[in-house]
Amino acid sequence: MAIEVGAKLEGKVTGITNFGAFVDLSGGVTGLVHISEIADNYVKDVKDHLKIEDVVTVKVINVDKDGKIGLSIKQAVDRPAGEQAPPSRERHASGGQSGEKFNRGGGSGGGGNFERGGRPFNKQGGGKPNFGKPSFGKASFEDKMSKFLKDSEERISSLKKNTEGKRGGRGAKRD
Repeated sequence: MAIEVGAKLEGKVTGITNFGAFVDLSGGVTGLVHISEIADNYVKDVKDHLKIEDVVTVKVINVDKDGKIGLSIKQAVDRPAGEQAPPSRERHASGGQSGEKFNRGGGSGGGGNFERGGRPFNKQGGGKPNFGKPSFGKASFEDKMSKFLKDSEERISSLKKNTEGKRGGRGAKRD
């Protein structure tokens, strides 16, 4: 029997691993249901959803040239027209929805908005960080370069001031 992408088949679970489950389709053909394709919700442990010898309906989602067959249980579920699978929830450190920004000022007051990674968040720039760009017109390349050099020199001098006292040893300060 030729296995085609998009086909829905019944199979028996023959093995369970920490990354998915192996399903015997027919004629000794075995495919893998990856852990992310087992259920619409987050699957921490495959054994919570499947057991060996379970009969499951799967959809073939890919067939590699070396014969590996990728299967999906969640895509094999028939949904009424117009109903979509529940959106996968993204986990964020803030516990909020995707798109929320972190407020690193404590409470509702201080601090600014930051994207992940602690970069300043520019509300007008479509989520790109605002590193002191002027809000008026476009600056020339030379203006941008001189601003970058000035900021860079300020940061380097600040770092030097903060690390000079921490070097240890005897003698005068080095330059």
